[in-house]
Amino acid sequence: MRAALVVTLIAAPALAQDPALTVDPSVVEACVAETPAGDLTPDCIGAAARQCQQAPGGDTTIGIAQCVMGEHAAWDAALNREYQAARAQYADDRTAADSLRDAQRAWIAWRDAECAFQYDRYGGGSMRMIASANCQMSMTAMRALELRDLQGW
Repeated sequence: MRAALVVTLIAAPALAQDPALTVDPSVVEACVAETPAGDLTPDCIGAAARQCQQAPGGDTTIGIAQCVMGEHAAWDAALNREYQAARAQYADDRTAADSLRDAQRAWIAWRDAECAFQYDRYGGGSMRMIASANCQMSMTAMRALELRDLQGW
């Protein structure tokens, strides 16, 4: 139940979303393109959110969370693209393709549980929204890079 709440909070628009706070997805795409194979924690993860936070209102709790969730959406698009490309690589090996699918499903469950923990550990504090959003963004970014690297094997 708690994991569903966290996912809902991240996926749903914030009540006071500021349309001026937007994330440039090309920053994420550049990160994917420029990160060397094997580097799953490049400094460019979070760069689009940091850029967004420079806009007026981007330094508030809701603004920070909105920017981080915006970058998460860009990383999620990259993750889905890289997952599809990795699956296509195993089109002739049904066993490997199914194992990758199962691994991805297990990874999603683990990410959601970990980010629910990050939310819960802040109790009723406003930081919990930022912590959970940052968890979703950074873990999704790392997995997107990991899936991208599978294609070079």
